[in-house]
Amino acid sequence: MTAEASGITRRLAEFAADLRYEDLPPEVGERTKLLILDVAGIMVRARHDAESTDSLIGAVERLGLVKGDRSNEACSVLGDGRGYAPAAAALLNGALAHSLDFDDTHAEASLHSSAPIVPAALAAAEMTDASGRDLIAACVVGYEVQIRLSQSLVPKDHYDRGYHPTATCGVFGATAAAGRLLGLDAAGIESAFGIALSQAAGSMQFLADGAWTKRSHVGQAAQNGLICATMAAEGFKGPKQAFEGRWGFLHAYSPNPRPERATSELGGRWETLELGVKPFPSCRYTHAAMDAILQLRERHGIDAAQVESMDCGVPETGWKIVGQGEDAKQNPQSVVDGQFSMPFCGAVVLRTGNMVWDDYKTHLTDPETLDLTKRVRCVVDDDAERDFPETMAGKATVRMKSGETFEAYVQTPKGEPGNFMSQAEFRAKFDGLCRPYLSEVGTQRFATAILDLDNAASLRGVLALSGGAA
Repeated sequence: MTAEASGITRRLAEFAADLRYEDLPPEVGERTKLLILDVAGIMVRARHDAESTDSLIGAVERLGLVKGDRSNEACSVLGDGRGYAPAAAALLNGALAHSLDFDDTHAEASLHSSAPIVPAALAAAEMTDASGRDLIAACVVGYEVQIRLSQSLVPKDHYDRGYHPTATCGVFGATAAAGRLLGLDAAGIESAFGIALSQAAGSMQFLADGAWTKRSHVGQAAQNGLICATMAAEGFKGPKQAFEGRWGFLHAYSPNPRPERATSELGGRWETLELGVKPFPSCRYTHAAMDAILQLRERHGIDAAQVESMDCGVPETGWKIVGQGEDAKQNPQSVVDGQFSMPFCGAVVLRTGNMVWDDYKTHLTDPETLDLTKRVRCVVDDDAERDFPETMAGKATVRMKSGETFEAYVQTPKGEPGNFMSQAEFRAKFDGLCRPYLSEVGTQRFATAILDLDNAASLRGVLALSGGAA
């Protein structure tokens, strides 16, 4: 191991403890507000509409973690009028943030960032009555730590071992963000990383049967990050060298890690700016092919009823998630099945020209959509594989009953840094998610408050705008 790699835990801890809002390039601060806006809208909608939410709320109630009305001793769950114990708020918000699979992604690191990090930061911010600027800086700290750790693992190798890096790396991002808000120094965050080492978990087994654990283990990453930072703040000691040590994270979770990636250009190259956002509520690996389908519909006026078959090409890493097991992918039984089925997502977009959250309720039982799904194949595409992991590229090849064939390739799907969404597009997504439960006026107030976070002295008033009692 190189000398640089041997000290990465301490260097990341120093970065997390020392970063201030004033140190951020203006574009990083502005981008972070948009990312918080994006995930906040998802949490509000998932509090009401995700099918896994009631059981999570029930478990938290049974554990006695509901505090009643919001108060200075309680933390907020977005879209919910009650107060919760801080760890429960982090758990619930984290699970909600990932329940629609509509949250931001990092292509090279192959993970979601805001879902485990923002909820831990929100709870810590309420615990300490932190400012909006402190929240923004803490989220950036979390993003940078989580993303860089996944890059160091080599995501493909980590996935091949059955791990979900959003959660396994997310617990460390959540720990860093919470530790920053709790006022830990570098030694404290280093200790918190050591405590979190024993909490790094997240299995891909949910893909086998459409289970809900992809949501819960992201919530648990947020919860555990908050707990680990709080334990360290109270003096509990974690082991040093959590990342590079002999039994540390990188050696235990990847066969050929690249530890130097964790600190390369730290504080100079901002991975936060490389996060992409989702226009569709499905696995990010489906999006480029969906964009390609939209292009073909517009160019050729394709009628789905006249389609003989369609191939959706993705990188091999994506195919393992949204294409492998063709029979199951062509016969989705649940929302989770649909979110990770390239054939289903492709069929919905081919039929409707879009895909929104409410389409799962409609199309998972629609005979025409399900018939079309069986005519869609997901394949490993050479062009997409060549451009991966720099981009999550994709291709669509549509064969018509008339004998015509149409093809389109999208290198950079909508929402990636090179093809980013405008603030107006963020607002449209946010409004569509929140309006059914916050009203037009309430949605406007909540969005405005988030986009003005850098001027907020406290988070409590902002979060109170997220909705009344569920």
